[in-house]
Amino acid sequence: MRRSSVPVGRTGDGTPVYGLGRAPGVVPVAASRLPGPVPEPGVGAHAHDFLVLLYAHRADATVSIDHRTWTVTDGDLFVLAPGQVVGFTGTQRVAEDGWVVWFPADAVRHGASASWRSHPLLFPFARGANRAQRLQVPTADRPGWMARFAALDTELRTRRDGHQEAALAHLTLLLVGAARLSADVAGQLRSADEPLLAAVFEVIEQRYHEPISLADVAAELALTAGHLTTVVRRRTGRTVQQWITQRRLQEARTLLAETDLTVAAISRRVGYPDASYFIKRFRAEHRVTPARWRGAG
Repeated sequence: MRRSSVPVGRTGDGTPVYGLGRAPGVVPVAASRLPGPVPEPGVGAHAHDFLVLLYAHRADATVSIDHRTWTVTDGDLFVLAPGQVVGFTGTQRVAEDGWVVWFPADAVRHGASASWRSHPLLFPFARGANRAQRLQVPTADRPGWMARFAALDTELRTRRDGHQEAALAHLTLLLVGAARLSADVAGQLRSADEPLLAAVFEVIEQRYHEPISLADVAAELALTAGHLTTVVRRRTGRTVQQWITQRRLQEARTLLAETDLTVAAISRRVGYPDASYFIKRFRAEHRVTPARWRGAG
């Protein structure tokens, strides 16, 4: 990115890694309107130790993420996790119009979250840790996305009284939007030409509220459990059972925040007949019980 990132080292294969420059009293969030040199002029393939949202409002280009070439078209929202290797060709514009925002995970605080990988608004980045996450903003919503980015940029540039709180509020709205887009995992995988993975997530979406297992998913797709495990782990970095757990916990977080259902009732709704086991799984992921998560919300 520009000005706000600094070189902090290199990966084992020599790829440069950039960190976010910080200064006292300055909110650790940066934004830039596209088109523009992304990242710094002259920098080729590189990685970051911070999180990046890249929105292409109008685009017809390509970008390399983790050594895979992706097309960039109108309405694409790329969610880039720390450590992902990003590359651009020469001075190619990644978008004719759009925005890029970058920030460290600790800029978005949540008392019940152990890390960015378990934060309720940052889980799209956790998905991208082992697979590039490209989301598609619906046509009707695109002007609103541009307005949100512009509002964040205005607060960062003008630095009026209360700008830190305002900037983080605008960033939170962007992350809420990304999280909602990311909830349609099957649709996003289909748009990325991942038909098998899309089918896996469709089965999970239809049956996560049941006591479903890897064997059940494999049977629905007429595949062996071993083959399905190998493919899903290789393509996503997670097992089928881990994805089932993630979907259940995503729904549990929503129900804890938006309903007055008891923990036991939520446990049953998300596929855990045994409430004590649900609490154990939730705590293993978030380091707090469901009740404490609700209390901190």
